[in-house]
Amino acid sequence: ATRTKSADVERADSGIGQTPARKWRNRASEMLSSLQAWEAHRPCTDCGERDLPVETDVQNCNQRRADLCEKCRKCRTERKESVLEFVNTEASYGEDLRIIKEEFYLPMQAAGLLSQEQLLGIFSNIQELIDLNESFLEILQEEIDQAFDQGDDDLMTVCIGEIFLEFVNMLPAFQTYCLQQSSSVNMLNTLEKEKELLRIFLDVSQNDNTALRRMNLRSFLMAPLQRVTKYPLLLSRIIKATTEYHPDHSSLREAKSRIESHLEHINMKTKQEGNTWTLRSFRQDSKKKREVINIEMRETALKTVGWLREETRFVMEGSLQLAQPPDGQWVKKGSKTLKFQNMQVLLLVNMKRVSESSLESAEPGPVKDAVLVLIRDKNNGKFHLLREPLRLSNCIVSTDPDCDDTFELIEIRREAFVFRDSDRARTHHWFRQIRRYSRDLGSWKKRRNALPNIMISTPHTRP
Repeated sequence: ATRTKSADVERADSGIGQTPARKWRNRASEMLSSLQAWEAHRPCTDCGERDLPVETDVQNCNQRRADLCEKCRKCRTERKESVLEFVNTEASYGEDLRIIKEEFYLPMQAAGLLSQEQLLGIFSNIQELIDLNESFLEILQEEIDQAFDQGDDDLMTVCIGEIFLEFVNMLPAFQTYCLQQSSSVNMLNTLEKEKELLRIFLDVSQNDNTALRRMNLRSFLMAPLQRVTKYPLLLSRIIKATTEYHPDHSSLREAKSRIESHLEHINMKTKQEGNTWTLRSFRQDSKKKREVINIEMRETALKTVGWLREETRFVMEGSLQLAQPPDGQWVKKGSKTLKFQNMQVLLLVNMKRVSESSLESAEPGPVKDAVLVLIRDKNNGKFHLLREPLRLSNCIVSTDPDCDDTFELIEIRREAFVFRDSDRARTHHWFRQIRRYSRDLGSWKKRRNALPNIMISTPHTRP
């Protein structure tokens, strides 16, 4: 039998001749080269730049392309280090708080070295700071562990800014401690001179207690002040290493702004009380000045209504123009006949706590009460209330098409108020928010769609 040529076999098996087969191989080779070229120029996953370095996988004897450019790699490394520094220093701060309580406060209390009033004067609200630190650190550590478990070695899924904003109630606690720091140190100095046993205890503790690292009580009492002033620096480092497209970028900036505003507010309070020491100063721009003013107004409002801070939500706040019409016929005459005065207005809502957890309590619960607090513009460095807060459960909120740049709030059997903002759209926003809570409160208004009862006699009710 005659031996069959290889070309004949190829034609018999595949039906593809030598020339078409060569063309197909050339085309496949070109496509592979094109894919490799695209792979080599695939953009960086963080910044979108091309022409990235190629890594060599020795084990598999092939080449694979890195997903990140050199700059973004370095940035991720810096971000990871900054995040870990934030968490580790928070843990160290918590350890100092634990030492204050277990090595100083409890032994002094058990030995009867100081009265409970004297202990409170020296250690202030240290227990509140301990509780907040433990909760904050627990959430931070959970986020770190979860990221590593999911293979996120760069900790890109850890959002420090969002967590910080959820625990923003730490800041008033720091403020309470910082404002009492001067009197606490003075009291400790006085008592140490008067009480020999106290002086001996403090000396022995510093020299013989290895947990104290040869530091005295005054050094440990400075830990909360040092921690609160370090937050802006730590957040700045994370912001610098976080791309603006990262979901936590805006939260980080807001967290930094909030802490700096509180530090400025603490400095202002210490100056008002005649203290010479201040926390680290920060550059005040117009935004931070407004935030400091808002903090002062919130404190005034909270003190007036007497609600718990964690149960209070500030829905709206800002400047409004207010007038009190002498009769109910002002709409026919027009709002130009009214005499308006500038007023700071805060809409506060009292929410029922969902649970004891600091995170879960941030979830909005049922509304217990809502008030409108009216504050005069600042005079002699202090804010003053115009009157007691307006409880929206006792108020009717309405608007009139003929005066669409204003809205009216009527307190049943008492007074009527006309409000407006310089911006008409914002006036309508205020009206909608106030009417919403006014309708939700008061069973009689639920039955009548928040309309006043026809039997209620009020001289300011419009026909």
